[in-house]
Amino acid sequence: MVRKASILLLASLFAAACASTDPNDPNAKAKRGAGIGAAAGAVVGAIIGNQVGGDARTGAVVGAVIGGAIGASEGHRMDQQQKELQQIPGVEVTRPSPNEIDINLTNDILFDYNSYALRTESRSTLQNLADNFRRYPEEQISVEGHTDSIGSIEPNQRLSEQRADGVRNYLVDQGVNGTRVTSIGFGATRPKSSNDTPEGRQLNRRVEIHITMPPSAR
Repeated sequence: MVRKASILLLASLFAAACASTDPNDPNAKAKRGAGIGAAAGAVVGAIIGNQVGGDARTGAVVGAVIGGAIGASEGHRMDQQQKELQQIPGVEVTRPSPNEIDINLTNDILFDYNSYALRTESRSTLQNLADNFRRYPEEQISVEGHTDSIGSIEPNQRLSEQRADGVRNYLVDQGVNGTRVTSIGFGATRPKSSNDTPEGRQLNRRVEIHITMPPSAR
């Protein structure tokens, strides 16, 4: 039975991976979420059906339907949230997976040079982000600070932590539940571009916000 369930899981995951990859399809993420949810639901349903003496195939079908509905619902919620976030000026929004959203904010928008005090102009952007986060209370939010490689390691590390803390604290001050939001600094250890050019260093001076839907909320 376990072997059958494993085969079913692999087949369903393959189907999920083959779901719409058209970048113009607004429901692509939701479709993949539905496929992944159906795969997990099918395996769980098959195991439960077998354990209680029922038909594993019937359990798999029921589980797939339920799992697919849950996965699609999650995907639609995050699709909608992504659209809302993309309307906020000064942020770059990407979607690495159906249950994740990444937001990039350059430090030039948030902070003056070598400072961790939020600029007045940045607060409107963060207020808009906080408004969005409050509308989606099931998610976890991680705030990450990054610097370029100019200067020594310890000050850069400290500055990245202070900047991440500053953004986190401001979001919490705007009403986002503090238990949902963590902050961490990486200094210059995770560059997005070369530190050999001013343009590259500007890209590396940034705060990233990662939004995830935890399994317990799915």
